[in-house]
Amino acid sequence: MYATDFDTETLTLKEVEKKSVKEHDLILFNDDVNTFDFVIDSLIKVCGHELIQAEQCTYLVHFSGKCAVKRGTFKQLEPLCTALLERSLTAEIH
Repeated sequence: MYATDFDTETLTLKEVEKKSVKEHDLILFNDDVNTFDFVIDSLIKVCGHELIQAEQCTYLVHFSGKCAVKRGTFKQLEPLCTALLERSLTAEIH
């Protein structure tokens, strides 16, 4: 018995490129210096978060010690990480 039906997937070049690009997380770490309001404001201004998302991330950072606040390519996250660091926040790209 021969199989005549094959499941194939046709991808465009853009889809292939997207699948091959490694994504990273921008991690924000807790500190004992910055206020909740300052961190929330920073996430809104730097990462483009909505208020509720920024608040949730800030609470996660406070209670868990860290939180992934943005996902993307290294090239996309690097300027965001730099901007957070310039605001005296502790952030890394993983």
